[in-house]
Amino acid sequence: MSKDLMSVSEALKRVLDGTSRLGSETVSLPSANGRTLAEPLVARHTQPPFNASAMDGYAVRTGDAIEGAELKLIGEAAAGRLFAGTVGPGETVRIFTGGAVPEGADAVLIQEDSTRDTGAIRVSRPVKQNQHIRNIGIDFRAGDTVLESGTVLTPRALGLAASAGFVEVSVARRPRVAVIATGDELVPPGTEPASGQIVASNAVMLAATIENAGGEALNYGIAPDRTDAIEDVARRAAEDNADIIVTIGGASVGDYDLVQDALKNIGMALDFWRIAMRPGRPMMYGRLDTTRVMGLAGNPVSTCAGATLFLVPLIRALLGRAEIHHTLEQAILGAPLTANDWRADHLRSMLTFREDGCPVATPIRRQDSSMMRDLAESTCLIVRPADDPAKAAGETCRIIRLGASM
Repeated sequence: MSKDLMSVSEALKRVLDGTSRLGSETVSLPSANGRTLAEPLVARHTQPPFNASAMDGYAVRTGDAIEGAELKLIGEAAAGRLFAGTVGPGETVRIFTGGAVPEGADAVLIQEDSTRDTGAIRVSRPVKQNQHIRNIGIDFRAGDTVLESGTVLTPRALGLAASAGFVEVSVARRPRVAVIATGDELVPPGTEPASGQIVASNAVMLAATIENAGGEALNYGIAPDRTDAIEDVARRAAEDNADIIVTIGGASVGDYDLVQDALKNIGMALDFWRIAMRPGRPMMYGRLDTTRVMGLAGNPVSTCAGATLFLVPLIRALLGRAEIHHTLEQAILGAPLTANDWRADHLRSMLTFREDGCPVATPIRRQDSSMMRDLAESTCLIVRPADDPAKAAGETCRIIRLGASM
């Protein structure tokens, strides 16, 4: 590793240093999808609140329900409609899925295991105690913690919250992330580029990444290659209480790479600049008072790699998420790889699956960091440490999936 460049792991450690949840707010369950729970959710009642039948059939006493026995039918228990009496010796109650098991019964005989005559049923197969009964509190009981702080509220988690008695929940405040594209060559999407110009597509990709990670993306447009212009838009973002400012481009060493100087001019304390990684080496990170500042390289793949490896974990940390770091999964290489150099490498790849379910990661042929089409088609990154030796197809590798949050 070049001695003046920082490792990916050290850079991430410094990005996450001192992070904690920003704050919380209370929202209704319909508004909480995808939000992060700010405090544990403790069940307000028991589920199910009674012994419930898991099948359609007959509520019986185990000792009575022997093969060939005839039981007197004394009533019915449907979901939401209780049978008020007690099942005595030699008796049974018709019961439906979700119905409360009446007093005296300790099992449910499914209707397929019985025959019915007028006013009675005959048992075709015996039952065991508690068979086909969902006992009271088998899911959870009042006072149980059903969801921990830091949990992402998926549709399934929201269903659990509703079942536990909640109509609103306390969630983490979403980090406000200001996105600033830089460069005279950039024009907004929908604008026909003139000679020498390109569409500012990275900002669209980055904003979607921020939103899917749980943040609130704030579009501050395109700053031209002038120090004063970059200063003005960054100062405005900080004054608007952005928790994070992310710049795109202008972070390298060219004559028009002005972002670092502009941010220093308005008070940014630089933490580090340049990382021993490919793509995205000229990444910058610092603080502007309480606002965190991240400068990403301008090529699309570099922007994506920087956002994936550093911005997404930072947003998760500021949300107080239980899981901050990306999961490094193991896969099989679908093609050989030459030896890696002194930088950690992140290869855009396609993830497929063998018949046995084993994941296979095959690198995209063109790894040029400007190729947006190849980036859009990629489904994972193969993560290679510095100085990783050559590998043959079929050897193992580590991957980060590029899902909806990338």
